[in-house]
Amino acid sequence: MNMTTRQGPTLMAVLAHPDDESLGVGGTLAKYAALGVDVHLVTATRGNAGRYRGIRPGDPGHPGAEALGNLRAAELQAAAAALGVRGVSLLDYQDGRLDGANPRHAVASIVRHLRQVRPDVVVTFGPDGAYGHPDHIAISQFTTAAVMAAADPAFTGDATDTARPSHAVTKLYYLAWPASTWAAYEAAIGALTATVDGVSRRATPWPDWAITTVIDTRAVWSCVAKAVSCHVSQVSAYERLRDVSPEHHEALWGAQSFYRVFSLVNGGRAREDCLFEGIAGFVGHPAVTHVRCVE
Repeated sequence: MNMTTRQGPTLMAVLAHPDDESLGVGGTLAKYAALGVDVHLVTATRGNAGRYRGIRPGDPGHPGAEALGNLRAAELQAAAAALGVRGVSLLDYQDGRLDGANPRHAVASIVRHLRQVRPDVVVTFGPDGAYGHPDHIAISQFTTAAVMAAADPAFTGDATDTARPSHAVTKLYYLAWPASTWAAYEAAIGALTATVDGVSRRATPWPDWAITTVIDTRAVWSCVAKAVSCHVSQVSAYERLRDVSPEHHEALWGAQSFYRVFSLVNGGRAREDCLFEGIAGFVGHPAVTHVRCVE
């Protein structure tokens, strides 16, 4: 799937790895795709530094970084199709080393996609990286900077940028999981941690009062489950999800929470139930009672 210029209300997720789109914001992507929104995904790495079916890199049975990266890229495309994502782009930065990427280059790469697709709304990780993952933190920083840079006509990453006019994103959101979501998530697949510079990092839930937006995604939980199952190379990490009942799947992915970083069209303390609230041309958000996932 290739990025194409927007035709109507448009949502873009900018994330770090294949599977972030399914486990992180899958319900949101699937819901808005079902509502007719053009949904696009930018993924910074191929996830080539990870395990393969639980096998560590370098151990017997691991296919190697290049082969794993190609496999995970294919899994990403399948998962995106299950969610109804229209366009997928891989930036091909090094997995596990995204925070070491040249900032101007990384920001310019994202700016190019923002100016081409011209989304109304952008979602990405928060500055905490969900559970302190350095790649998640880096993509949050790069995306936030890119949203600002894309609106500046003076910003150019390379000669091709001069052919694309500047674009001001209307709303930017960070993924913001409360304690209840983390509890359900970790009960299903175990604790998520990242060891960085010898220090173990774990998830720090967002306080409920800081969450600005909660999206009802109950009608699309089955699409999320299907998308997660596409990431076969990571199956050992999700093994326990196979035994989760439909009721628990709905509890896991029945709602998704965000922090509204900025909005050019609305504000205040009232909690939103739609990422497109206040955006002209998006006529409400009719109830989604059933979605047939891509087979």
